[in-house]
Amino acid sequence: MNHSIVYSNVRINESTHSLRFFMESPVHPGQFIMIWAPGIGEIPISFSSVNNPVEITVKIYGEPSKYIANLMPGEKIFYRGPYGRPFTGVTGKKLIIGAGTGIAPLMPLVDNMTSGILSAKTKNDLIFTDRIKNLYVVTDDGTLGIKGFAVDALKQMDINEFDMIYVCGPEIMMKSVYDYLLNKTDRVEFSLERPMKCGIGICDSCSINGIQVCRDGPVFSIKDLKNMDEFGRTRLSFSGKRIYL
Repeated sequence: MNHSIVYSNVRINESTHSLRFFMESPVHPGQFIMIWAPGIGEIPISFSSVNNPVEITVKIYGEPSKYIANLMPGEKIFYRGPYGRPFTGVTGKKLIIGAGTGIAPLMPLVDNMTSGILSAKTKNDLIFTDRIKNLYVVTDDGTLGIKGFAVDALKQMDINEFDMIYVCGPEIMMKSVYDYLLNKTDRVEFSLERPMKCGIGICDSCSINGIQVCRDGPVFSIKDLKNMDEFGRTRLSFSGKRIYL
């Protein structure tokens, strides 16, 4: 178990915080770490910036995330990693598609050649809108930008102008993007989010069609997903029960 000192903690919205701290090991876009909340448990969190001090973005949804989100500058943060297969980097034009905090792992990919589709339930759930110059905003309720879902904005774009498309967010959203892009382009990578206990391929809670998201992913190409019929359909709970999405 490694530890660092929290450098900063910025509250982005009512339930989301971005924390920065220094790491000795190099980090690549798309990788994650397991962060330990003493006496509570561990959770996986991706990087929203891979440059030191690295940044993680945490949405409060349980006790471990609440503990981490409330860490103040000067306090210790405990972690393992980084782990996982990162995104494939390209030098040309990129499109990132993220929903909610699913935009966070895509942020290290952003440069002047990046366009983005950022979706959320409502405008108050949107984050990082100031970090992407060419941005399409989508909200379920229409409180900001296009009313609808991420795939609705995608359908209005010419995907052939992009050298790579990167996607992250709730699996149902990613499945709709996958279905639309299938047979249109192979230049797509998805960062999957599944229940994860160990982060190193032991517990198998993140398994999808026998493939472990923590060890073999979390980044998969659209070609990889063609062989995963559980994608967008089912997942395992922390207790091992199969849940239909």
